[in-house]
Amino acid sequence: MSSTDVSAKRTINYISWVALALMTTSSVASLRPSPTMAVYGLASIFLYLVPAIVFLLPTALVSAELASGWSGGVYNWVSQGLNKPLGFLAVWCQFAMTIFYYPSLLGFVASTLAYVINPDLASSGVWTAIVIMVCYWTGVWISSRGTSGVAGLASGGLIIGTLIPGALLVILGMVFLGQGNESAAPMTADHLLPAWAGLSSLVLIVNNFLSYSGMEMNAVHVGSLKNPGREFPRAMFLSMGLVLLIFILPALAISWVVPAEQLSLTAGVMQAFDAVFAEFGTQWLTPILGIMLVAASLGGMLTWLAGPSKGLLLISRQEGYLPPFLQRLNKHGVQQNILVVQGLVTTVIALAYAFIPDVSSVYWIFSVITTQVYLIMYLLMFVAAVRLRRTQPDHPRGYRAPMITGLCGVGFAASLAALLIGFIPPSQFGSGSVGVYLLIVAGGALGLGLLVPYLFYRLRKPSWKEAPAS
Repeated sequence: MSSTDVSAKRTINYISWVALALMTTSSVASLRPSPTMAVYGLASIFLYLVPAIVFLLPTALVSAELASGWSGGVYNWVSQGLNKPLGFLAVWCQFAMTIFYYPSLLGFVASTLAYVINPDLASSGVWTAIVIMVCYWTGVWISSRGTSGVAGLASGGLIIGTLIPGALLVILGMVFLGQGNESAAPMTADHLLPAWAGLSSLVLIVNNFLSYSGMEMNAVHVGSLKNPGREFPRAMFLSMGLVLLIFILPALAISWVVPAEQLSLTAGVMQAFDAVFAEFGTQWLTPILGIMLVAASLGGMLTWLAGPSKGLLLISRQEGYLPPFLQRLNKHGVQQNILVVQGLVTTVIALAYAFIPDVSSVYWIFSVITTQVYLIMYLLMFVAAVRLRRTQPDHPRGYRAPMITGLCGVGFAASLAALLIGFIPPSQFGSGSVGVYLLIVAGGALGLGLLVPYLFYRLRKPSWKEAPAS
């Protein structure tokens, strides 16, 4: 071994598998989806566990192999495994899902903030629309100035906005039950499985696929482990356990306190805090918890705002997938035009909150569209992983996923099933028009996820490559 090899080995900053597990947990776990699953009470355990096994685990192990063998993220994985156009589709879906993700995230911020100011505002579509637009455009302004250290704003998000409020919610919920209060949701063994009322009764499980998404981002750290083959699976199983606890326990605590028929999908966390604090005469704590949740969510939004769009920009300048207008950078080196165009679409989406009476329905629809667009990327990733194992079996990999064909088969089938189930209106929204629901979801998911990138690809010109940076 040469001295260069030795020095290169010494410069690697190894991390422990426990540290990687905690990093993964912080990027995946959140209290935001808790109200959605609290509707199901004890059955939320089943509805969290199933996608963890059939989606979270395959995604984690497969993306670890890809990340340890091929740099460049999902674009390079799909480009090498399938072809460049499909690679562009994968990286586009990774970016496009944020167009609907931010309105749903900021819808949660709006309802949480309402409990700090006036709880009645939580059901106001106009209030929600205003908060979404103000927060998003403020985020664009901050990001476009190239402010360094923005990521630090979200570094404490796991503790401030998830662990402390989540632990407090669970502890107070247990005290609530311990004082002799009856649980709002039945906690008996015959409620472990969701009531079956056709496919529509299982639609809310789709939201959990979005809750678990993002594992392919963390797979890039597999090279920082001393023994990836042994340590990465340990890290993933530990993080999966922690994520399940953070998702399940607060959801159960909410179901103990707030009856399902009164539960708002956006404001459910604050409803539970407010109800529990009222029991103990400490409702003055509700606004404080609300500010903590809002701060963590906004920090996370700022961290992710420029990330996916930057990845799309780099690939587009290299291959000429986007017109020069969208490739231009401002004086701070930020892809401001992409952020502004994305913001215009986000503004239109935000206005839907103002014109559709049921805020929870809008929140759910946007969550489904977000999930379906992202699932297109995962379908491509699973197929590419199998192809790369067959076409490049000797390519060096720091980690090799066990039974990769089976893992990819399970992950692909689960992703496809979740994508198709998303087109079915959930049983909670049975009173609405099925046709309108299908039109909105299909138009959003297929239009944004497939039609728009197809048009960009077909209309591309040689002059779009290496566009000027100014």
